[in-house]
Amino acid sequence: MEESFPFKYSLLEYLFTLVGLLLFLLDIALDIWTVVLFYQEGAYVYMAVMIFLLLGSSVLLQVFSWVWYSDSPETKLETKVEEFANRHILIKPLHFLQLGVYLRYAGVIEISTTRFLKKSNSFTEGVAVYLNHDLQMLRLFEAFSESAPQLILMMCRILQRGELELITGLKILSSAAAIAFTVALYHRSMRSFLQEKRKMSWISTGVYFLWNLLLIIPRVTALALFCSVLPCYIIAHFLSLWMLLVLGVWSQKTDHMESPGWEWLYRATVGLIWYFSWFNVSTGNIKLKTILYYSVMGLDTMMLLGFWCWKVFEYTGCWSSLNPYIVIPTLLGLHVVGILLKMIYYRWFHPNCDEQKIAKLIEQQNIRQAAAFYNMVTDSLESSSDAVDATLALPVTGVLKRGRNMAANFY
Repeated sequence: MEESFPFKYSLLEYLFTLVGLLLFLLDIALDIWTVVLFYQEGAYVYMAVMIFLLLGSSVLLQVFSWVWYSDSPETKLETKVEEFANRHILIKPLHFLQLGVYLRYAGVIEISTTRFLKKSNSFTEGVAVYLNHDLQMLRLFEAFSESAPQLILMMCRILQRGELELITGLKILSSAAAIAFTVALYHRSMRSFLQEKRKMSWISTGVYFLWNLLLIIPRVTALALFCSVLPCYIIAHFLSLWMLLVLGVWSQKTDHMESPGWEWLYRATVGLIWYFSWFNVSTGNIKLKTILYYSVMGLDTMMLLGFWCWKVFEYTGCWSSLNPYIVIPTLLGLHVVGILLKMIYYRWFHPNCDEQKIAKLIEQQNIRQAAAFYNMVTDSLESSSDAVDATLALPVTGVLKRGRNMAANFY
């Protein structure tokens, strides 16, 4: 039974987790530096918007993290750092102080380090994988609730001040690449279900990163160009489109959270992600969904570029650094190439797993993982059929439910 356990948490994934933590800390330092810079320059409106984005995103992440800790109170915490925080009633205070994500990072790093130093069994690897799934989901939320809006804000300021140069262009590209890299890390965490295609998975992740980058760049650029000429209308545009997208998520009948109220928060967050990029949240054939999504978002992007072009021609001479006849075809070309690369990815690189295979992996995971998470069985699991039957009779909740849904939606 040991060999049937489907998860591995490799050294490379462990290193990526450490790098992710360092980048997370670096991002906070750069955010503080940007706020101070806005204050020194007297750009108080930009500073206020920046602070709002930072606080809003942080609160959103802490709420999700705390809810995921609380949705299964009977679940046993598997890391010493989390057990310590729970024993001293620190989980709520840490989340109130906006430190909940660091607690999760500490848990993943602790159990991953233990796995490599002590050569622990594959159960420990599975725990690390599942903890990492939640962490990568939170990082995904952060990328589109903080990083993407920040990038639009910075691009808007650069465009309005006419400071577009090679170095600023490279900074913008690196910021967009960081967002796509976060999406690629989420892809890596989902690939942990299929170890038989491990060598191919790194090529798959590279292609996945590239097509996301090619689709994110035109979207955020179009939003920034629109915001630079019509800043008062960007909020109205976001709210109107976001509400439509949330209804689209609701129509998918998502079941990611434990309560209906928190499920709506999840749907609202996915709607925010959809405002920038596609994120699948349901099973079944996604062709029709993606065609509809990219048709709507393509039309919206063209509309944004159209309004920008209109204002450019209206104020000829003020925007000499950007030629609409070059910018618009370039962005549309990147969008088309991104769509084509995505089609190539799903045709040749995406793991094709039918529902039966996913269900089998989930069933294997339930036998060992659920038993340990609910603290029902001991090391004699393999010889105790009664304990296994009792474990499978449990409802799949908490981290197991999220892992199951994330895997099913991804594949």
